[in-house]
Amino acid sequence: MNQITKLTQFAFMFFMTLALSLLSLSISAQTTDTGWLTNPQHPPVQTRFVLTGQQDPQAKTLTGYLDVKLTGDWKTYWRSPGEGGVAPSIDWQNSQNLSKVDWQWPHPQKFELLGIETLGYKGDTLFPMTLHVEDMSRPVTIDAVLTLSSCTTICVLTDYQIQLTFLPSDLTVDEGVMFSYAQAVSNVPQPSPFIDVTQASWDANQSKLQIKLQNSQGWQQPQVLVDGVDEATRDYSFKLEGMHQEGNIVTASYIVDTWLGDVELDGQSLFVTIKDTNLLAEETTQATAEAIVEPLPSTSLTSVFLFALLGGLILNIMPCVLPVLGMKLSSIVAAQGIERRQIRAQFVASSLGILTSFWILANFILVLKLTGNAIGWGVQFQSPWFLGLMVLVTTLFGANMLGLFEVRLSSGTNTWLASKGDNSLVGHYVQGMFATLLATPCSAPFLGTAVAFALGADVVTLFAIFTALALGMALPWIMVAIFPSIALKLPKPGQWMNVVKNVFGVMMLATSVWLLSLMANHLPVFWVIFAGLVAFIVLMIRVKRVHGDKALVLSGSASLILIAGGLLLGSVTADQWATPLPEDLAWQKLSNSAIEDHVNNGRVVFVDVTADWCVTCKANKIGVLWQDPVYSLLQSPNVATLKGDWTHPDGSVTDFLRAHGRYGVPFNIVYGPAARQGIPLPVILTDDVVLSAVKQASGGSIQ
Repeated sequence: MNQITKLTQFAFMFFMTLALSLLSLSISAQTTDTGWLTNPQHPPVQTRFVLTGQQDPQAKTLTGYLDVKLTGDWKTYWRSPGEGGVAPSIDWQNSQNLSKVDWQWPHPQKFELLGIETLGYKGDTLFPMTLHVEDMSRPVTIDAVLTLSSCTTICVLTDYQIQLTFLPSDLTVDEGVMFSYAQAVSNVPQPSPFIDVTQASWDANQSKLQIKLQNSQGWQQPQVLVDGVDEATRDYSFKLEGMHQEGNIVTASYIVDTWLGDVELDGQSLFVTIKDTNLLAEETTQATAEAIVEPLPSTSLTSVFLFALLGGLILNIMPCVLPVLGMKLSSIVAAQGIERRQIRAQFVASSLGILTSFWILANFILVLKLTGNAIGWGVQFQSPWFLGLMVLVTTLFGANMLGLFEVRLSSGTNTWLASKGDNSLVGHYVQGMFATLLATPCSAPFLGTAVAFALGADVVTLFAIFTALALGMALPWIMVAIFPSIALKLPKPGQWMNVVKNVFGVMMLATSVWLLSLMANHLPVFWVIFAGLVAFIVLMIRVKRVHGDKALVLSGSASLILIAGGLLLGSVTADQWATPLPEDLAWQKLSNSAIEDHVNNGRVVFVDVTADWCVTCKANKIGVLWQDPVYSLLQSPNVATLKGDWTHPDGSVTDFLRAHGRYGVPFNIVYGPAARQGIPLPVILTDDVVLSAVKQASGGSIQ
């Protein structure tokens, strides 16, 4: 009996020991947390500290998170609360075997109450943390105090005691807790390879900070927050004053204030936190003291569409497109005597041609963008093959308008076209496409803003803005399609129409000569002149065959008289034009280092990014840069002139344009001791614009 009793006692003790051991293992295998902590005097807030069990023995780190649960409209604050509130904090000093804790902050919400803006969180928020342990083989004791500010219309400051003791080697990973931790980490902004802080200017006179950001992937709807890194700047509030987006560049301006003493940011480190569609990033930068020049007002998407419509409309009267006006005018006059339905069809075809060309350009630019190549308005004119094609096409169109040849289709094709109701729809369609291609060397007012925004935006916005440009350019023909009576009110075709066609035919051939001259940038001059002479001889042969010997003599004589007369007229009337200039400015090659050197030496720097094929660039030079008073000012010893030539593909020039949110030429910008970040100028220059920018960049030393 005693033996049975002993066996029973032994079995009981054995199983109890086993059960306690298993219970001990079970407890040690659980993820360590404090459980929910509450304060009876402030029930809307619950909090707990949780360890995930994840550890790195080599780095001596553990991961965990602080879970804060707020009910109703209660909120707590970000590390930089804004104009009010107190950031949560934890005092770890009584903890043992714990060297430090890294607190990670999810991206906050913005709140506004009575005009006061704050940044923080509502609902359930997890703050990821990394614990740095002194010795992973010894127990860790957490004895800390969380001080949490929570507010609605009133604010309550509450303390919570966080106490945990554990041995790191006993911790195991809990999948559910790790999932919550991973979700929390995904809400924390991290450095991004696509974001670059290109400028952080601090103007103490205005108490203003200006941040300039570049996103190589383009912006959608960016939000930018700024706060201080160090204790000296952590209490500063950065209130957004305005944001300007141009292409892939965003410029944000902030009024900086503090409750304690004066604000000083020169040389201070700053966090720049960015949130955009599919982007959450945080970069660190350093503020530099310099005068701030405000950019143009922020451009909304609606404004950009309006600019695109206006820019496309203005393209119709730019020099690049003028030769096509004769073709368009012929189309309108030719509409006399036909049905309204056919008039509509003709002008709808022209409009579709314009739309098609702009969509082709958008696709072309998209391919270049996706493959990492240079993108820009008119970039196709850097290709000698494209120039050669345009020379051929403009010559053929010009010769056709002069009646030197006609396009003859097969009888079957003519019958098919006639059965469709109008055998010129293809011609109208081609006219629209042709006008668009000729327009690309021109930069009309409003066009630069729209194109820069489009090229820095997503695919949908890119095509939407190019469609708006197309609709703007096609607007006159859309109006005729809607109101065909416009075409019927013009004079009937007659001898005057032949004169108009001849005038515009000559203009088209002049365009061919200009395009051919651009080939000199790619081919030896001899071959360019040779090609021009061959084309001239072929045209003269056609003149003789079509119009006879008399017309040949008249055409040849007229060509010589025009050339000689132009030279003579220029020399006789030179003094009646703006002051003639003996030579171009002494341009230096564009580089960022050259700009920096000149500015450091107290000079103003005028930068001109141009191309030989850019008509607007030439108009700016002839009308403004080569005329007094601008010419004399740019020649002064305190002004340096730098040129970026985009006639050929040039990576450094393309990078310079991209860095300023531009994708086409002309682009002019002025730097100086008082404008180290530069003052961008509008597409169309005037004397007042250039003089004012130079004066501002010099800080008033140049009048």
